[in-house]
Amino acid sequence: MPITTLLFDLDGTLIESNSLILASYTATLEHFTGRKYEQEELLPFIGPPLKDVFMNIDPARADDMIAAYRKHNLEHHDAYVEAYPYVVETLQQLKQAGFKLGIVTTKIRETAERGITVCGLDGLFDVVIGYDDISQPKPHPEPVLKALEALGSTPEEAIMVGDNYHDIESGQNAGAKAAGVAWSIKGKQTLAAYKPDYMLEDMRDLLEIVKEEADAENGKLSR
Repeated sequence: MPITTLLFDLDGTLIESNSLILASYTATLEHFTGRKYEQEELLPFIGPPLKDVFMNIDPARADDMIAAYRKHNLEHHDAYVEAYPYVVETLQQLKQAGFKLGIVTTKIRETAERGITVCGLDGLFDVVIGYDDISQPKPHPEPVLKALEALGSTPEEAIMVGDNYHDIESGQNAGAKAAGVAWSIKGKQTLAAYKPDYMLEDMRDLLEIVKEEADAENGKLSR
């Protein structure tokens, strides 16, 4: 079946926000635990929902830690985040060519939409599924399936793109294809172990992947 629908994780996939995420975890954990975590300790926290991360650290104070993290994150958000190279122009070409585009993220939707706006991605996405829109976060298939339902698409015509194994497995569990991104902070080889259908070296690779499904003569998908 032709690919008609492209779903994306946000942080670490479309926008460079890893520095902000790490800074927010560092500030929060130092405040609550009294020690500064090394980056290697923080990397596993990128991807899972905040609730899962902080419940594993201190269940009794998890809610307070989530609130502190979000406060730090929002206060510094706009100064940190930016779109990765070729993201904006690639998504614009895909949108113009008629592909359905969606965001599937473990961020709450309000914060995700703020990142979309700050990074110049407004108007490109037909749906945004955030943590507050679902009951089972990635790698459960629910977020991907909910996005596909909103778009009127089936898993067979979709690709889920992400920088974390949660993204790859969520797409696979939903019956869609999955693409990893080589610029993942966790490393290309880490993602490759989960056997995504594609590995993007930069976002323009998506144009090559879907070009056979588009009108090759319309000129909208030329790299």
